[in-house]
Amino acid sequence: MQPITALSIAGSDSGGGAGIQADIRTFSAFGVHATTALTAITAQNTLGVSKVQTLDPDLVEAQVRSVTSDFDVVATKTGMLAQASTVERVAALASEGLLPHLVVDPVLVSTSGHVLMEDGGVEAYRHALFPLAEVVTPNLREAAVLCGVDVRDVANLDDVAVLARTLLTLGPRFVLVKGGHFAHAPNVDRAPDLLVSLDGLTVFDGPRVDTRNDHGTGCSLSSAIAAGLGLGRDVTDATRDAKSFVLAALTGAVSWRLGEGRGPIDHLGWSE
Repeated sequence: MQPITALSIAGSDSGGGAGIQADIRTFSAFGVHATTALTAITAQNTLGVSKVQTLDPDLVEAQVRSVTSDFDVVATKTGMLAQASTVERVAALASEGLLPHLVVDPVLVSTSGHVLMEDGGVEAYRHALFPLAEVVTPNLREAAVLCGVDVRDVANLDDVAVLARTLLTLGPRFVLVKGGHFAHAPNVDRAPDLLVSLDGLTVFDGPRVDTRNDHGTGCSLSSAIAAGLGLGRDVTDATRDAKSFVLAALTGAVSWRLGEGRGPIDHLGWSE
């Protein structure tokens, strides 16, 4: 069987846990051929990010056009875009119809606290790229920043739903607020993701995995959704499959000791 092709527009993680490396492994796990357009190079490991070099938007665009002129790309995800000018360039490419089934993961800050988006990026996401997205997948902290809310004021799932619905007014068809950072009672042992569209709200609940190996979960979830959309699933089913995939990958890597900090997840089922 010939595989379908998906495109990731994202940054490189030299530690291999997140970014474009995680996207490639996720696409591969779903039987999808991965193509890429690199937006930034990071020097990072399991302990954090030490340096970031952004790439010129002209080079990002050239990569996208090179891929889409030759491959039949059926789904796209964006990860770390790093600068407002790149967000706007990607939006222009999407408006040409070059980025089907666009899943936007608005990467703003790394788990270790390193800022991964330059000034102006939040507004570029809100006004340029979100209106062209099929699915937007912020984590709780990103959703709060994008809505101008202090994340400490998000106390329950109703508050999370308000953030999701606020982002939905910016134009994407669906907003998925990821629950990995949501640990308020009575959800301390759960990691609920909220998917919102004009048709309603769906909660994808799941257990919180007690592990230090969770680097790249957000990248992997958005890539898995894009893969599912490319394979013909609707957004709800693609999200459910992606949630199950990430849970299995987290569970599989619980005992791994790759690096001294937050390690990668088991994308390819090696622990099985």
